[in-house]
Amino acid sequence: MQFTKKPLLFLFLIVSSFCFSQIKQSDNQFYISQGRTEKLADNSVILISAASSITFSFTGNSCEISLQSKNEYGHHAYVSLELDGKYIGRLRVENQLKNYPIKVASNKKHTLKIFKATEASTGGVLFNGAKTKLIKTATKEKKKIEFIGNSITSGMGNDTKEIPCGQGEWFDQHNSYLAYGPVLSRDLGVDFQLSSVSGMGMYRNWNDETEPVMPNVYENLYLNNDASKPYNFNFKPDIISIALGTNDFSEGDGTKERKPFSAEKFVSNYVNFLKMLYKHNPNVQIVLANSPMVNGEKDQFFTECLEKIKDSFKNEKVKPIQIFKFTAVTPHGCTTHPDADDHKIMAKQYEPFLKKLLK
Repeated sequence: MQFTKKPLLFLFLIVSSFCFSQIKQSDNQFYISQGRTEKLADNSVILISAASSITFSFTGNSCEISLQSKNEYGHHAYVSLELDGKYIGRLRVENQLKNYPIKVASNKKHTLKIFKATEASTGGVLFNGAKTKLIKTATKEKKKIEFIGNSITSGMGNDTKEIPCGQGEWFDQHNSYLAYGPVLSRDLGVDFQLSSVSGMGMYRNWNDETEPVMPNVYENLYLNNDASKPYNFNFKPDIISIALGTNDFSEGDGTKERKPFSAEKFVSNYVNFLKMLYKHNPNVQIVLANSPMVNGEKDQFFTECLEKIKDSFKNEKVKPIQIFKFTAVTPHGCTTHPDADDHKIMAKQYEPFLKKLLK
């Protein structure tokens, strides 16, 4: 008899450990999501886009969060954590639902922000609640900026403190929290959203001419070809910053045929993409940015294309499109990407420009 009771007790403990952090309907008021996310039937939340986030407040010195990496390959993911306004590092999330303890030094009110460090193309991160004493989070209305881009905007290859370049999976150095958009948004005191996918361009991607590009996937929640889950456009930005073109101008890796850059296709796709953005946000201020990774004659050609795109809307009833030019940055991250310090430089370049527009 004792033998049969022990497995039952063990099973009860396992079930309890996984149930304590499930999100109850009554607890929904405590969790604030931002970015591209999906709420599931059991009240859990999938963090989809880079830097999408969950924020909640609690009291005491004890907190555990329930997370799971969700993707078809069964690999891990990462989240970045901010406790009481201070960045406390990146956390590896496994593909089984687990509870992760958060170190809290003092017994007082705290606010924890959980940011998806990896991006949409690597799969989602499931948030299944927290074991702690939840309290309501104080919120205030802020200006909003959306950053549309590629691997640079996503923060690919920018965090090498734990895993050096060339080791692990291709996304092991991802940290969207340290990318230029989130960095300057925190400095400006605005809310932000990243809609970015590594390798994507406006009419062609880094190493192919046929795969979906940003205009094909933007209106889909998961930034892929799955149109069955449309994006609801509930984030209403004051400014949309677009930094696409690096991959259109890229020569690829040489393994696939790469046609010469087509300014006509680039401009045409860009103009149509902006028309779609205006359809959802008719009063938004749009900024077209060049790339700190495109230099020399290509950069001059890039700027000429952006000017043509801007001129296409000069007679439209929209706020005048703005163009921002990054100064070239020597990348120190993985696979010729900017590292965290390079992103700080980019943020400092861009911040005064956006600050002026916000006023």
